[in-house]
Formats: sequence, structure tokens, C-alpha cells
Amino acid sequence: MIDRLETLAKRYDELEALLSQQGAADNPREFARLAKERSTIEEVVARFRDWRRLADDVAEAEKLAQDSDPDMRELGRSELGPLRERLQALETELKRLLLPKDARDERSVLLEIRAGTGGDEASLFAADLFRMYSRYAERRGWKVEIMSSNATGLGGFKEIIGLIEGKGAFSRLKFESGVHRVQRVPVTEGSGRIHTSAVTVAVLPEADDVEVDILDKDLKIDVMRASGPGGQSVNTTDSAVRITHLPSGLVVHCRDEKSQHKNKAKALKILRARLLEQAEEAQRSEIAAARKGMVGSGDRSERIRTYNFPQGRVSDHRINLTIYTLDRFLDGELDAMIDALVTSSQAEALKDAGQ
Repeated sequence: MIDRLETLAKRYDELEALLSQQGAADNPREFARLAKERSTIEEVVARFRDWRRLADDVAEAEKLAQDSDPDMRELGRSELGPLRERLQALETELKRLLLPKDARDERSVLLEIRAGTGGDEASLFAADLFRMYSRYAERRGWKVEIMSSNATGLGGFKEIIGLIEGKGAFSRLKFESGVHRVQRVPVTEGSGRIHTSAVTVAVLPEADDVEVDILDKDLKIDVMRASGPGGQSVNTTDSAVRITHLPSGLVVHCRDEKSQHKNKAKALKILRARLLEQAEEAQRSEIAAARKGMVGSGDRSERIRTYNFPQGRVSDHRINLTIYTLDRFLDGELDAMIDALVTSSQAEALKDAGQ
């Protein structure tokens, strides 16, 4: 770990020097790339430097604790315990900072909420959950936009999909995917009997724009003389273009223009559009597969969390945490629960990294 931290500290100094040598106006793209790289390692390098200073203090205290002077020995021993505790805490933080980052964490999210088992009551709770996440987003300064919804007559939703735009939205909401169970007396229940219903939640990172990079080596370009109806020659030059994209097998013909260069440019534009459509379709299939894995069937038993209204509590079954302020939780005060889920995930990752 120390070797890796030393390497990061050295790279940070290199980046500082490179950024000071060139201004943002000289090469904006390269300057932005270097600045982004520096920002990704800035925190861990700062903590590592704190750790080195603290390690020096521990070494000095250990030296004092062996001094021939009784007073100096006592001073060293009194300082040693707290210093070692702080050093251990810093080492734990450094291990956490060195964990692999989820590249999707900074993205905005698509939040999909669907009523599961429970009829009208499940639809009403789906609306409650969307309101809860919307208020949480507002507290963090994120923007919420409804993308589509299927409302019921009682003010609930069979399905509602929203876009939550904000830096780090996925990092905070990604643990919300799963089945949420509610236990309460529905507004439609006249006898006061408690019902149990279920709602599925899927949190998906907003997809980046799919970029199509067409390499010359992947293209087979044929030029030929364009022909009109009945085989009559349209042009007297070889202006028609056929482009074959070898990796995908897509073939595009273009012969409308008299100029070979214009036909080639048009054919490449068509090919790019078709490859983009193909890539986006593959991305949609991947997202659909991820969604299927997230939400399960919507059955009451596949729950990650239970909202118990009679007892005013919300319990997360993955980390065995119960919060007894259900009303505030539904008003968007989710940080205590989300922080615990993040901490649990990091602890598991640290445990795996140590094996």
C-alpha cells in the first residue's frame, strides 16, 4: 500500500508541475484532462501526507519513551497511545480511498418505481416513494424530471420513471434498487386492517452518449460507375461509393452525388448513424438486463426494506438497521440510512481487498 501511495504522491507532484507550466488557454482539452486526473488523486495524496507526518510523530514519541530521563519517558508514553490511534484511523481511511471507484458514481440516475403486490395500496405507496426521493433530491440540490408515468385514479402510480440530475446522484441512490415493502392501513380499508404491499425500485445510471469511432482499417471502400434505370450510365466517372464496415458487416451505398468525395461523405454519415443506432440498442439491452436483475418479481418476500407505519419505523434488511422516524424519512431525510449502506459496502470491499 505504501508503494502505491508513494507513486500517487509522485504523480501528483508531476501534475502540479505540468499544470503550472501550461495555461488553460494553450491547450484547453489537455489542461482539463490533467486537472481532472489531479483532482481524482488529490484527497488520497493529502491524507497520505498527513499519515507520513503522523508516522514521524509516532517515531519521535517512541524515541522519547525510551529516553533515560524519566520525565521525557513519561511524556513520550503519554503521547504514544493517541498518536497510534490517529495513525491507525488514517491507515483505514487510506485503504478506503484506495478502493476501486465505481466509474458510474458521478452520473445522474433514472429512477424507476413500479407497483408490485397490493393493488391500489401498492400504487399509492409508489407515489409516496417517488415523492420521498424527489424531496431527497431537492435537499441535495439535484433536479428531478418525470420522464413517464402511469397514474391511477386514487393519486397513485402503477409506474413512474424520473430523471434525477446531479453530481454523485448514482453514488448515493444505487443501493435503493430492490423491493420496498409497506405495512399500513390503506386509505381504502374501512375495517382498519393492516395490509402489506410491495413496490419495486430500480436505480440506473444515466447512459453516456454513445460515441461511434470509425477506424479506416475497419472500412472496405469500393468505387464504381453509377448507373441509372436500364443500366444507363448516370456519370462518366467512377463516383458511386459502397462502404462496408467490416466489424459489423453493415454496408452503405451512395450514388446520388456526381462527386465521389461527396458520396463518400454521405455514406460515412449514414454508416455512423446506423452504427450509433446499433450501439444504443445494445446499451438498451444491457440496461434492460440490469433492471431485471435489480427489481425481482415484486413479490412481498423479495424485500430490501420495510416501512412499518403502525410502529413508525423503517428497517433495511441488508444491514439490519432500523430508523424510528418514518415520517421524516418519507420527507426525504435519507442520509442516515444511505450513509450506513455506503459504509457497509466499503467495509465489505475492504474485507475482500484484505483476503
